[in-house]
Amino acid sequence: MEVKATVLDEQAIRRALTRIAHEIIEKNKGIENCVLVGIKTRGIYIASRLAARIEQIEGKTLPVGEIDITLYRDDLTKVTNNEEPLVKGSDLPCDITNQKVILVDDVLYTGRTVRAGLDALIDLGRPASIQLAVLVDRGHRELPIRADYVGKNIPTAKTEKIVVQLNEVDEKDQVAIFEN
Repeated sequence: MEVKATVLDEQAIRRALTRIAHEIIEKNKGIENCVLVGIKTRGIYIASRLAARIEQIEGKTLPVGEIDITLYRDDLTKVTNNEEPLVKGSDLPCDITNQKVILVDDVLYTGRTVRAGLDALIDLGRPASIQLAVLVDRGHRELPIRADYVGKNIPTAKTEKIVVQLNEVDEKDQVAIFEN
């Protein structure tokens, strides 16, 4: 795979997350009864960054949790040597029942990861509402899922791949398009 273009650098990611934080506050008329829940792995770090920005703006801390969607994926198959999939577990800071949950992920593509995230959330409680925040929406949906908050829309060809790199995992912040 070869880098076709870098579409977001560190500053652009910071600006996108700041804008999403403001949009979350505005849409929810504050942050009362809101919980951010990141999808493992990069969604967790994006959720934490959003919480930090919201705290700077509102002066209040927003609970942040994480969910592991491994067992909810529709493409889950056993590894050839019959090992079970590695499940890292979910960690929610509070009961999500009657809360406004903002589900956070790095890239929205087919919608299947988000669908798995929705299933995982519903198994953990009955939120008042679920909203979706993503850093990148690349199109090509297979399911009727739309993000409420998008950092950047990046139309892509199916042969291309969007790679989100974050300091917490990859030691640099950038979003790039790779081509086969």
